[in-house]
This record gives sequence, C-alpha cells and structure tokens, in this order.
Amino acid sequence: MIKCVKFLLKKLGVLESMQPIQSNLINLLLIRDTFSKNSTIGELFLNGERMSDTLENPWVNNKKNVSCIPRGEYKVRLRLPRESATRDYLHLLVEGVENRSHILIHIGNFPKDTSGCILVGLGSQQDAVNNSRLAMDLLIKEILNLGGENINLIIKNK
Repeated sequence: MIKCVKFLLKKLGVLESMQPIQSNLINLLLIRDTFSKNSTIGELFLNGERMSDTLENPWVNNKKNVSCIPRGEYKVRLRLPRESATRDYLHLLVEGVENRSHILIHIGNFPKDTSGCILVGLGSQQDAVNNSRLAMDLLIKEILNLGGENINLIIKNK
C-alpha cells in the first residue's frame, strides 16, 4: 500500500520536493487540554514537533460514534481513499481501540464531523478547529516523508 501511495505521489511530483524517505518509527502524541460538553480540544505532535490542533467528541465512556477514544497507546496506519466510502483523500486509521473500529484521523471542523474520530486543524476555538484540509495535508506529507509506516499514537490528557 505504501509503495502504491509513493508511486502516485511521485507521478504527481509531490515527492520530488520532499527529503529522502526513511523507515523510522513515527511517533504521534495527542495531548488533550480543553474539555467541554460538546468537544475535546488538543494538540498533535509528530516526533516531538507540534503539527496541529485536534478536535474530538467529549468523553462518553468510549461509546461508539459519540465519544472520544480512551487515553492510551495505539497503532496507526495510512488509509487509502479506496478503503473508505466517505473519505476521498489519504487519511489515518487508528487500530486496536477497545470495543471500537474505524477510528480515523481526518478532515473536519466541528463536533458533528467527528463521529468518534480525531479531526486535525491549524488553529482552534471553542468546539472547532480551523484549516483542517491544510493541517491534514501537512500531516500526511510529513508522515510519508518519514516512510509512512510504523506509526504509533499516544493519547494523554493534560
């Protein structure tokens, strides 16, 4: 799958401007810091560098489609558009969430867009993130630049 994505990006000229691809562990750290009845806001770091703001549902006992996922450590993988009926862009799939499936990191701005997933944005305000498409594009570009495999996500509350 990674080879296919790299081939397509090379064809489009995207990889030419990127540094050589390395096969390293990619560490994502999500630190949740603002909690309201409608959402959870946080910050996402990639190998120690701040990448974006995040928006999730509030904690509702890990209930499917309405709760953020539990704090913890998860494996993540790239997910192609053809694997999704609703996402026509490269996004991330969080694996191993207890009693849940299809938890994604994807584009969206408001709690109604999450369905239990993690949204990324550049800038946040109460119950919203901004510039989500740009944030997702930057995150995916960096992940691909690092090889696109061996992605680990740690979620903590501040």
